[in-house]
Amino acid sequence: MSGNDTHANAIRRIVVVGGGTAGWMTAAPLAQRLARHPSEPCEVTLVESPDIGTIGVGEATLPTIRVYNEALGLDGADFISKTQASFKLGIEFRDWGHIGNRFFHGFGDFGPPLAGLGAHQHWLRMAQAFHNMPELENWSMPSVMARHNKFIPPNEETPGMTDAYSYGFHFDAGLYANYLRDYAVARGVRRIEGMIVDVERHPESGFVTALKLRDGRRVEGDLFIDCSGFRALLIEGALDAGYEDWSGYLPCNSALAVPCAPVPQLTPYTRSTAQEAGWTWRIPLQHRTGNGHVYSNAFTSDEQARGTLLAGLDGAALDEPRQLRFVTGRRRQSWIKNVVAIGLSAGFVEPLESTSINLIETAVGKLLELFPDRDCRPELADEFNRVMRIRYESVRDFIILHYKLTKRDDSAFWHYCANMPIPDSLRHQIELFRQTGRVAIIDRGGFAEPSFVAMMMGLGVVPKRYDPLADRADLRVVHGHFAQLRDMIAQAVARMPTHGAHVARQAAMASSRAA
Repeated sequence: MSGNDTHANAIRRIVVVGGGTAGWMTAAPLAQRLARHPSEPCEVTLVESPDIGTIGVGEATLPTIRVYNEALGLDGADFISKTQASFKLGIEFRDWGHIGNRFFHGFGDFGPPLAGLGAHQHWLRMAQAFHNMPELENWSMPSVMARHNKFIPPNEETPGMTDAYSYGFHFDAGLYANYLRDYAVARGVRRIEGMIVDVERHPESGFVTALKLRDGRRVEGDLFIDCSGFRALLIEGALDAGYEDWSGYLPCNSALAVPCAPVPQLTPYTRSTAQEAGWTWRIPLQHRTGNGHVYSNAFTSDEQARGTLLAGLDGAALDEPRQLRFVTGRRRQSWIKNVVAIGLSAGFVEPLESTSINLIETAVGKLLELFPDRDCRPELADEFNRVMRIRYESVRDFIILHYKLTKRDDSAFWHYCANMPIPDSLRHQIELFRQTGRVAIIDRGGFAEPSFVAMMMGLGVVPKRYDPLADRADLRVVHGHFAQLRDMIAQAVARMPTHGAHVARQAAMASSRAA
């Protein structure tokens, strides 16, 4: 094919189906990269219906959201102000593993490698050598910061600690979608309100060619991105992608969400508390606190779940709890022909580790990396589907880990979780760590070694052995290293402002710029 033919075959019209977080997170980078390209402009249209509400429960994120925001060139203080955001150092887990248990999964390591080995290997050695060894969390910078309700981004004010921790955000998902909508529309995205009643396809290729709206309008396109949520209007409704059901591994199938009044102390972390038939979340924002209860209606009633949620609120409820039903799993294919599914239309894994928005980021990034021409070569779809399958399955396994490693026997739900079958890949990861202290990372783009260490040790899996190479290091040197590092962390945290003070400073910066 000649250069002119390639140019003529370029994608000229992209249609995003559905707004909300997934739709606008998809449209914004497409607008930035494609909508106003001087030589090859591409029209980006987003179709959303005001009659269909968005789920909007994903208010907590992983640190990767910062890469996404920075790629768009968003102003940090303006983002904090416009989305009512706070900062997130990790997740505090309560009553997981056993009632009374508390541990922290922080966005950071447990100190730098020592003698070529991860810090936890040396900690395991010292725990055998010394009685009353302090918990490993004491060498996690984000865990200590969260414990003292402190926050500042890693910078020159945290010398020697800039690589020790990272952070994500909590934000109002509706405000974030609106923020990205304004960004995208300002860069040329055409927004259409309307209800889709029919999907037109090419009689020979099977490609989607246009959407028909209830008022008779037609929206034509070369590439269609399905962000229609659980309805999966294109990928399932039109193209029959099929769905892989994971509810045997993850039995929760219901959620209730409700906001409550904010509390005076703005905490820099998400809280997850295990309950009789699931778990509750607490997400602190500037203007309110987000709360929810994820549960299995096979082990409790909706009314009981509602009572559990409302009884655990830190402030007065600001609305009635909203009900959500789901089936955990993923589409067998997220990209078919000229349709790519992103967000809930591609799959759903409960928000226990704030992975929903990360999966959107991954899909959008991979779409741009594999961006097609109008032929939409199936090899591109195969690669996209391969990467997304690995990512969804690695997230699935990490979430199953939370439930499987339980010693709770206070309810039928936890008895089921302790005895349920798990994927062979996860069984290998658990037993490798239990027997040797090593972590098998199956998805290099997913959760890293410190996350598995934090979760498995937090849930009570203490390795029987440590890496024998740890014995080659002088024990006195190792002990001195850990003592010095613990002191450095304590001193750095003592100098930090409170989380609330840092958020207020960011909001003030945004206000002064707007004035």
